[in-house]
Parts: sequence; structure tokens; C-alpha cells
Amino acid sequence: MVYLIDPFSIYWKTFLLRPTEQIMLDFMTSLLFCFMISESSMHIGTWLNTKISWTHRPGARFATEAVLNVSAVLLINQVFGLICPYLFSAPDTADNNPLTLEAETRETMQWILVSMVLSLMIMGIHIGNYLVENWKNEAIRSAELSQVAMEAELQSLKLQIDPHFVFNNLSVLSELILEDQHVGYEYAENFSRIYRYLLVNAKKDMLTLDEELKFLEPYRFLIQQRFGEGVQFSIQIDPRYRSYNLPPLTLQLLVENALKHNQTNKKNPLQISIFTTDAGQLQVENSRLPLSKVIPSSGIGIKNINRRYKLLSKHTPHIYQDEHIYTVTLPLFKP
Repeated sequence: MVYLIDPFSIYWKTFLLRPTEQIMLDFMTSLLFCFMISESSMHIGTWLNTKISWTHRPGARFATEAVLNVSAVLLINQVFGLICPYLFSAPDTADNNPLTLEAETRETMQWILVSMVLSLMIMGIHIGNYLVENWKNEAIRSAELSQVAMEAELQSLKLQIDPHFVFNNLSVLSELILEDQHVGYEYAENFSRIYRYLLVNAKKDMLTLDEELKFLEPYRFLIQQRFGEGVQFSIQIDPRYRSYNLPPLTLQLLVENALKHNQTNKKNPLQISIFTTDAGQLQVENSRLPLSKVIPSSGIGIKNINRRYKLLSKHTPHIYQDEHIYTVTLPLFKP
């Protein structure tokens, strides 16, 4: 590239006239120089990926990366400018006269210009590669997230058309209407709120914890009308985390999971606790009262929650269980 800028430079006339060891040393030095420029450019790009996002601040990112690359080139040139005089003798002209100050300055400027062009080319290749990889990963992530959202929607639809779910709730509703029309009306209202929430929010990636808790209220009402004192809830949420996000229907799936696999009776009620921790996580915990007849579980609900979390972040739910409790710790996402 230097040759293309100035093919008539005295440097090329004397290049092959020097001793072999000087030619090899020159070649190795140039190779080292190019290696340092390319490595510095790639390291700058990798470091900036953790500091300035191309997605949110593309202009600032480009300007910062360009300035840092030019600065790195000038620094590397300065270092080589101090080292090279000790390694090489100054080239001579055809008349064995040393290079004039003007010619030496011109060649130095040409060398710096070539270095900058090389650095910016490497930066362009690195940026292109990053953007293509990021686009590809986002496309894959979007496709997987759509698939998982579809599974969540199908789960909610399955709940809606599940004959046991519908039959149980309609049976409770008919009994309540006969006993107390006001409570029956309230039961029907909460039942419709649950369906409306499922239809509106099943396709969304995220909802606030506050919205999930509001949805849980009509769901709890139905549960308490069905099981009475056989199920007891304890909800303690730090207000500062109510605006945090989590995948929709997460609480409903975990409560449903607890009801499905445990007994509910007044003497020894099923305890379901929902609370936030000091670390900004949400814990859903239930006592273990295994059914006498074990119901086979597909684990679809828990698997769906895990997969959605894996697609949304690096943090995934943590499950702990022993003979007394079953606990799911859920990360919450800042708004």
C-alpha cells in the first residue's frame, strides 16, 4: 500500500541493495507493525461492545471507535519511530546523499496515512462482522422467542378449553348462584377477567410484576371459592419492584403447578408464598403436601418459563425443593 502511494520513493530504489539481514528485519518489523495495528483495532472494537451499544448510540459508537483507532495508530507510530532508528540505517539517495528533511517528512506522513487507512479498514471489517453476527443472533432469538410465546399462548388456550377447568369453575359458579347471588356474580366477574387477561397478554414478551399480581387477584378469588381454607396465600412485595418485568402468566403457571401436585385441606392447608428478596428477585414458594395418587407431569409450564428466561437474559429461574417446600426463584428485569 505504501508503494502504491509513492512508487518512486527512494525507499524502493535502495530496498534490495541493503544486506539480507536488514531486509528480513525490515520485513519482520513491518509485519509486527501491521499486527499491532490490527490487534489494537480489534481489541478496541471488542472493548467498546461492552461500553457503547451500536443499537442505541450508533453515532457516538462510530465516532469513539474511529478516534480511538486513530489515537492507537499515532501511538504505535510514535513507538516505532523511536525504535526504528536504532535498528536501521537511514536510506541513501542514488548519489549517496541523505534524504532531505522535506522528503523524510513526506514519507513519514505517507506512512502514518497508510497506517490510518489500514486501521480504519480493519475497523470497518470488524464492525461489519459484528453487525452481521448480531443481526443473525437477533433473528434466531426472535424466531425462538416467537415459538416460546406461541407455546405460552397455546398453554393459556389449553387452560381455557380444558373441560376440567371449565367444569369445575362452572360447577362452583352454579352452587354460588344458588347460595348467594352476589358472590356468584363476583365469581363470574373474576372468571371473565382471567379469560380477558389470557387473551390480551399471552403473546407479550414481558409484563410488569404489578400487572401479574393484579391478574393473580381474580385467580386467587376463584381458588379460594373452590378450595376454601385448603389454600392460603401470603404475598409480600417490596413496592420498588412492582415496576420490574417478568414473562406473562409466570405466576399463574407456578400457582397452578402447586395446586396440581399437592393436597388442599383445612386441617393442613397448602401454603403458597410470593415475595421479593433483597437481591431484587421474586420467589414463589409452596409447602409440599403430595397427593396420594401421583399425577404424571409433563413439566411444560416450568419448561416454558425456563426457555423464555433463557431467551430474554442470561439469568434463569432457580428451583429448590426438599420434602417440605418447593421454591422457584425468578429474576426480575429492570424497566
